[in-house]
Amino acid sequence: MKLGFGLYRHMLNSEHYRFARQCGATHVVVHLVDYFNQGDQQGENSQPIGGLDGWGYAGATPDEAWSLDRLLALKAEINAHGLELEAIENFDPSHWHDILLDGPKKEEQIAHVKEIIRNVGAAGIPIFGYNFSIAGVCGRCVRHDARGEAETVGMDGLCEETTAPIHNGMVWNMVYDRNAPAGALPEITHDELWQRLEFFLNELVPVAEAAGVRLAAHPDDPPLTTMRQQPRLVYQPDMYQRLLDISPSPSNGLEFCLGTLAEMTDGDIYDACDRYTRQGNVAYIHFRNVSGKVPHYHETFIDQGDIDMSKIMAILKKNHFEGVMIPDHTPQMSCAAPWHAGMAYAMGYMKSCMNTPSS
Repeated sequence: MKLGFGLYRHMLNSEHYRFARQCGATHVVVHLVDYFNQGDQQGENSQPIGGLDGWGYAGATPDEAWSLDRLLALKAEINAHGLELEAIENFDPSHWHDILLDGPKKEEQIAHVKEIIRNVGAAGIPIFGYNFSIAGVCGRCVRHDARGEAETVGMDGLCEETTAPIHNGMVWNMVYDRNAPAGALPEITHDELWQRLEFFLNELVPVAEAAGVRLAAHPDDPPLTTMRQQPRLVYQPDMYQRLLDISPSPSNGLEFCLGTLAEMTDGDIYDACDRYTRQGNVAYIHFRNVSGKVPHYHETFIDQGDIDMSKIMAILKKNHFEGVMIPDHTPQMSCAAPWHAGMAYAMGYMKSCMNTPSS
């Protein structure tokens, strides 16, 4: 197992690379999409929340950021700080909105996404994480329910942010068309969404295989059956298997988010962890903890929530998991550097678990 660190686009700099190394990380997972270009959350280190209008504007990241030259430069920059670039997480909605929506630009966009995956492979980056979702990550609010009233996020039940229809010109909780006509996206069925995923995987997995890239699917977060009147794909642990079975391949893998899986109303987090790591289908892991189930849950410190993280670690060791684990996000601590303190706490706990012999 390897200890990693997740960095948003505005954190891809020497300060954060040094901090990652100081925490004991050897690998990083990066986001090239700029989620923080709208509203009050601009420039924050904590995870994006957003409201009915989403996180920000899609397409804010320059296209050159996804070019081979820029990816090679980013990798060299990260390597120079003693770190390895393990994965890129998430396409920009401007790249694939019509793939998600089955729109008129679907074929054009799948060709562009294929080129991105080829560039990622040519740059020697082994994993690309994605979340095949129309609504994306939304419906959460800021809370102070972690230990010592630390600031965290969660859900307080269903609300307008979870039930209101998605505006035209918006997908994956970001606005891709500021001039879209008034109105809302039409509702579709779960089967229609699975058909769209099947098109995506059948087109992209062979390209990923040739490029030496492993695609890694994140489960729906929050894992409700529908979000903003749109269906979800992986909102129970067993549904991961359906995704894997569409295109069986080492390049069709999982971005295994422990927190999201624990929020699910069915299944057992330990059984799911054992099953998918034993199969060898987990590309990398979001190692975070929560308390409660949707639609009432909150994120916690890594040693505080419903998941026995030491038990998870024992399962990973038993199944010889060799991938990267990142804390993903964590409660903010009451000090001058809330994000840094929370992350350092999580990383120290993970390092200790990794180094503790299994009983």
